[in-house]
Amino acid sequence: MAITAKMVSALRSRTGAGIMDCKKALAETDGDMDKAIQKLREQGLKASEVKGGRATEEGLIVSYIHPGNRVGTLVELNCETDFVARTEQFQGLAKEIAMQVAAAKPRYVSAAEVPAEELASEKAILRTQAVQEGKPEHIAERIVEGRIAKYYSETCLLQQPYIRDTDKTIEDLVKDAIAQLGENIVVKRFVLYVLGQ
Repeated sequence: MAITAKMVSALRSRTGAGIMDCKKALAETDGDMDKAIQKLREQGLKASEVKGGRATEEGLIVSYIHPGNRVGTLVELNCETDFVARTEQFQGLAKEIAMQVAAAKPRYVSAAEVPAEELASEKAILRTQAVQEGKPEHIAERIVEGRIAKYYSETCLLQQPYIRDTDKTIEDLVKDAIAQLGENIVVKRFVLYVLGQ
């Protein structure tokens, strides 16, 4: 199938990928737009893994105040260059993450930040609950691992379902931005303020 400039342009507007990447993905999928999008996403995830080790010393600190002025957040989102930090897409990502913090009230950026004592305590509680539900010990361990994943999705920002699309996590959102912008992006830290707390 002949790949037209119009097809490449349509794919580029939907994914934000480069012209040559779009053309190659369309050629490899015989012009199937959905398969090309999937292919670009897979390549983007691979690219984000490669870029994950690069230094991120530029970026933004973004604030969000929820209507009613009772909840506010500050988020530091880092990238590699000030050029990317000034892009509309990067600034939009930072605002979305700040709104996510206000809405979902995470306690940590990632699972790696959860203190070991807190994690051990949570696992002990979950194990006791599973045993009290009558589950055998070897099954209880698997249940604990599943419930710990749920605990992470409630308390860790990157593991939380995105408030605008629960099929994606915040980590997925960041990886998509890495694939589109071509730089490593890191949620460095956040602060959540709730009136009276």
